[in-house]
Amino acid sequence: MASHVIEVSFKGNRREFFVWEQEDLPTVNAAIIVEADRGEDLGRVHAIGEHALKRNRGVPHGTGEQTPSRKARRLASTEDVRRHDELRSQDEEARRKAMERVRANALTMKVSDAEWQWDRKKLTFYFTADKRVDFRTLVRELAAAFRTRIELKQIGVRDEAKRLDGVGRCGRQYCSASWLPELRPVSLGVAKDQRLSLNPTQISGACGRLMCSLRYEHEFYVQARRRFPKEGKTVHTTVGEERVISNDIFRERVVLRSVEGEMRTIGLAQLLEETAAKGASFIPAVSERRAEAVTVERSRAQRGAVEEQDESPVEPDDELIVEGDVEESATVESTGNSPADTAEPSSGERRPHRRRGRRGGRRNRGKRGQAGGTDGTDQGEGGPDTGSGEAGSAPA
Repeated sequence: MASHVIEVSFKGNRREFFVWEQEDLPTVNAAIIVEADRGEDLGRVHAIGEHALKRNRGVPHGTGEQTPSRKARRLASTEDVRRHDELRSQDEEARRKAMERVRANALTMKVSDAEWQWDRKKLTFYFTADKRVDFRTLVRELAAAFRTRIELKQIGVRDEAKRLDGVGRCGRQYCSASWLPELRPVSLGVAKDQRLSLNPTQISGACGRLMCSLRYEHEFYVQARRRFPKEGKTVHTTVGEERVISNDIFRERVVLRSVEGEMRTIGLAQLLEETAAKGASFIPAVSERRAEAVTVERSRAQRGAVEEQDESPVEPDDELIVEGDVEESATVESTGNSPADTAEPSSGERRPHRRRGRRGGRRNRGKRGQAGGTDGTDQGEGGPDTGSGEAGSAPA
């Protein structure tokens, strides 16, 4: 029997990939029953065939080259769809009851959305919080109120905007909810490269973070500014030495000011001709190395293989599933050094400063170096410093 990979969408722009083991593929947007967490759920077919295979290899929620582990069981009947619509109408009521319990327990968290599983065996709450919240008591109360399995998921503000959807200041649907495959962090540096206002209120979206459009428009600005001189630098033209005041990458014009203070605006092509006639060149606004780095970064992002850190606080994605007893999710912390960090520097090179974690590390460095061997690596009581990891969980 032939098997096919299909992509199914659920409430809140949540999508997953499943295996369809029947010969005839379902049509796009058809209601379908799929395997879920200890039960069944209902969703709509989003992609099939080669399109689904390509997305499975490229989007972050895909399984790559591996086959999805869950299966799509059958097409949904009219009764299944009616039951699903009734559950969707009960989600808001469940969210309101959860918010009441949050206020009663004085928890600093916001319940953004609630989602019943189609078979009513699980109820998922999505919430945002500025820091970690001890919601074990809250989960017990919700489990007693709804008589089902409760799952709490902490999401970031970008994920919240993607899930709730809306219309941006451009008058169109949110990019995160319509077509953007991955929500990557956006730093203030991309706004600087595009010569935008650095006031966060003017370049932020409805979620309160910098707009996602700054990220996917960034490559155009970087590539375009490679052809222009750097602002503030002096160029040699037929007039003489002139300082670059501003660049207009859309009209391909450059504003120059001479030593006498006279201003003129010329086209980029004319500027290139004048500098070439004087046998000079100018420093581009964006270096070749940086432009190549932006191109490589974007190509990796399209494959869904980019992991990037942001200047803003990390948005945790914690979840707590309760079924009977309450369990607290484990935390993992790991630190380590690569072999290049512990190698002995060659002669003539200055040894880089290394911060040591123990008092007297620099004072006793010679003794530990003798005890550790001749390879130049530091060894503590537990052997070579190659990294450590701790994980633990504690029942409530």
